Amino acid sequence: MRRAGLGDGAPSGNYGYTNSGYSVYEEENERLTESLRTKVSAIKSLSIEIGTEVKNQNKMLSEMDNDFDSAGGLLGATMGRLRTLSRGSQTKLLCYMMLFSLFVFFVIYWIIKLR
Repeated sequence: MRRAGLGDGAPSGNYGYTNSGYSVYEEENERLTESLRTKVSAIKSLSIEIGTEVKNQNKMLSEMDNDFDSAGGLLGATMGRLRTLSRGSQTKLLCYMMLFSLFVFFVIYWIIKLR
């Protein structure tokens, strides 16, 4: 059984295919393959950048979590001190408030007097 282009007189480089149809499809296939390769490369680099950004964001969130925990501890200690102060005698608190008010009054008086 003999096919067109096959046999003794056929050129050995094109494996029996004629140059008209095969090369057009091969060129289109190579062009599409190259296009796909560039798109895959772009997606790969983008996914690597996204991974790096996610790692940086996770690190930042972890640091913020630690900062908020320390601030919460500080606020908790301050509220505990205020609770202890409020449980004490009211006369002692009133005395502190009066002394603070007098101090502020004298500082303001002194500032006005210097002008």
